[in-house]
Amino acid sequence: MAKKVEIKTSENDGNVEDFLNAVEDEQRRSDSFRALEIFKKVTGEPPKMWGTAIVGFGNRKVYRSDGGELDWLITGFSPRKASLTLYVLNGAPKQDQLLAKLGKHKASGGCLHIKKMSDVDETVLAELISASVDKAKA
Repeated sequence: MAKKVEIKTSENDGNVEDFLNAVEDEQRRSDSFRALEIFKKVTGEPPKMWGTAIVGFGNRKVYRSDGGELDWLITGFSPRKASLTLYVLNGAPKQDQLLAKLGKHKASGGCLHIKKMSDVDETVLAELISASVDKAKA
């Protein structure tokens, strides 16, 4: 049996709306609430705080190379200073094609970085989130 690994970024009872309302930058705060609505609609999951700065949807077991296991979000986002960071890049089918149609963004590792929601096509973003969730649940 895999040993349970405890990490700082875990699901907790923090209030998502209070967290988003505390985002200082008005544009980032507004974009975060828009992202919240898209994620809720696509995932059908209630938003939960993960750590102090991530809004997550759903959870799953992740198995580490050292044999440990941890609980982790299926998808989510964080309103960082530089960009709205979305945890949606996991090599899902059609991911590259969707990214090509998304609009202005940066991708690194498993993260999609968006400066402003108005820079992207929200329909394509919803498809990208959906594909990521489907792959994570498979």
